[in-house]
Amino acid sequence: MDEQIARDEHQIVWRPSGQMDQCRLQRFITALGLERPEELQERAAGDPAWYWDAVVKHLGFDFHRPYTRVLETSRGQPWAEFFVDGGFNYIEHAVDRPAAGPYAGREALIWEGDDGDTRRLTAAELADEVDRFAGALRRLGIEPGDRVGLFLPMIPEAAIAMLACGKVGAIVIPTFSGYGAEAVAVRLRDADAKLLITADGARRRGKVVPMKVTADAAMELAPTVQRCVVVRRTGEAVAWNGERDRWWYDMVTDAPAGTPAHPTGANDPYMIIYTSGTTGRPKGAVHVHAGFPIKAAHDLAFCFDLGPPDRLLWLSDLGWMMGPWLIAGGLMLGATIVLFEGTPDYPEPDRLWQMVERHRVSVLGLAPTVIRALMPHGEAWPRKRDLSSLRILGSTGETWNPRPWRWYFDQVGGGRCPIINYSGGTETGGGIVGCIPSAPQAPCAFTGPVPGMAADVVGDDGLPLRGAVGELVVRQPWVGMTKGFWRDPERYLETYWSRFPDVWVHGDWAEITDDGFWYIRGRSDDTLNIAGKRIGPAEVESAAVAHPGVQEAAAIGVPHPVKGESAVVFVIARPGWGERESLAGDVRVTVASQLGGALRPEAVHVVSDLPRTRNAKIMRRIIRAAYLGQPLGDTSALENPHAVEAIRLSGARHAREEPG
Repeated sequence: MDEQIARDEHQIVWRPSGQMDQCRLQRFITALGLERPEELQERAAGDPAWYWDAVVKHLGFDFHRPYTRVLETSRGQPWAEFFVDGGFNYIEHAVDRPAAGPYAGREALIWEGDDGDTRRLTAAELADEVDRFAGALRRLGIEPGDRVGLFLPMIPEAAIAMLACGKVGAIVIPTFSGYGAEAVAVRLRDADAKLLITADGARRRGKVVPMKVTADAAMELAPTVQRCVVVRRTGEAVAWNGERDRWWYDMVTDAPAGTPAHPTGANDPYMIIYTSGTTGRPKGAVHVHAGFPIKAAHDLAFCFDLGPPDRLLWLSDLGWMMGPWLIAGGLMLGATIVLFEGTPDYPEPDRLWQMVERHRVSVLGLAPTVIRALMPHGEAWPRKRDLSSLRILGSTGETWNPRPWRWYFDQVGGGRCPIINYSGGTETGGGIVGCIPSAPQAPCAFTGPVPGMAADVVGDDGLPLRGAVGELVVRQPWVGMTKGFWRDPERYLETYWSRFPDVWVHGDWAEITDDGFWYIRGRSDDTLNIAGKRIGPAEVESAAVAHPGVQEAAAIGVPHPVKGESAVVFVIARPGWGERESLAGDVRVTVASQLGGALRPEAVHVVSDLPRTRNAKIMRRIIRAAYLGQPLGDTSALENPHAVEAIRLSGARHAREEPG
């Protein structure tokens, strides 16, 4: 069965019905006088100014001050500016207009906590909450351009705080709710944050996580922070600094309503969101009001077909770009956003499916690793729940293997919902490649570039490459592209623009196959080059999980005296698999049979866990560094540091043995 799924990777398993011919993307194409997505993509790639002007007009995003030019590149492509001289505050479209229109009584936000607490806010109620907290921020002395750190779990106040900061023109710094004090402090210091918004604690897997303790320690290390606003989530006693700390609800009780949105410019920053690097301090990607929010809404509309009737649940944290993406994009399109504080398998393995049933979720997004973690619990769990409200499945954050992709498609979507595979990055503000709901789908594949993205795959010479693995690049600027790294322009240019003139090199290996489907084959710095053959870790991992005893796998490349580099694979055994002693050797044989003898792994190690982030992304660079005994770099996003030690021990043990 697993080998059959792997062979079927390139076979089309889903085709759009007639109803999908009327999806939002197709309506946009028709409104422009075109017929097919390929026509739209070709014209957009040649004229991005035409495309993004058409997008904002079609989606109804008005500017309180008209822009004089759609696109300005006089400083070069890396510093492209859209909607020049325009005035735009995304809160007017995400909050103010929905509350003043005919859908004021429609639910805009649904929240469910780890402990089952639920809260619902209509568009009018959300606007009132945002207004009051925006008024409270102004009373605290927060002015346009001030930086405000957000260290919060996924509770309603996380969305309210982000939106209120946008309303007053402040710049938010979202951070992962699971960070330690130093990781939070690094971001606050780098941005010179003036205010930190946190909670007394969070609830996770039935336990209280004391966030205020971490926040206090972080503020000791970040002296620019003058005030701290605390949400009472758990009711736990916390240390209190009367000169600095304020309770959220005390501040909003008598705060003024009807706070007008600050008239920000289209290119005024609204968010600095940090990404971890292999070395050096985290990179602060700067995003603007008429950038990231419009890109998020655009991608949700045209890739995920999101609109006012929909309820969107994307498993995320505020510190991962998908959290702000969900909040800004979902609300700007008039959808209901569903926030979840907990984990998808607590207190039972069907917690996520319960939420879909309970809240009638229509668009569900998650990382592939979530499915890999839920699969061992069995097919009975999703089958217990009514998942008929689902019409679109989404995924991002990791590459797929065929078996979990098919499980998601068959067991969750019932074979009737397309999986919109979506890949981009924090710096891109959204997707580079993705799927569209009006195109056929093959397991694990992308149908091509996200609309409006002039994406390509190139070789070492920068020329287009087909049928082989190459660099994923973007040849034209786009709305949503970061305005550089905060106070570090040279690092931004070196990271993305130094390979080929005026071409964004994203850092992913990708492949366009002969049948026209696109695949992400892993990060460039994760890629293996074995005896002159370049291969992405995802291909090796898919071959490994084809073995019936393997639940999940991670592949890295390590130095080899003959091949130059060889593969080392770490696997998690399926629960109850009784042949663990022989599993490592069997996986080596399986990979060789799938990929060829030259790509047989040098070693396979069976481990109980793999290092991953809170949003379930496996951190291969940390695996490689630990295995080789090298410095780990930035580990602030790591959720399970205990997994690193086992890998380090495996590396030390293997170094003492003769390679096999």
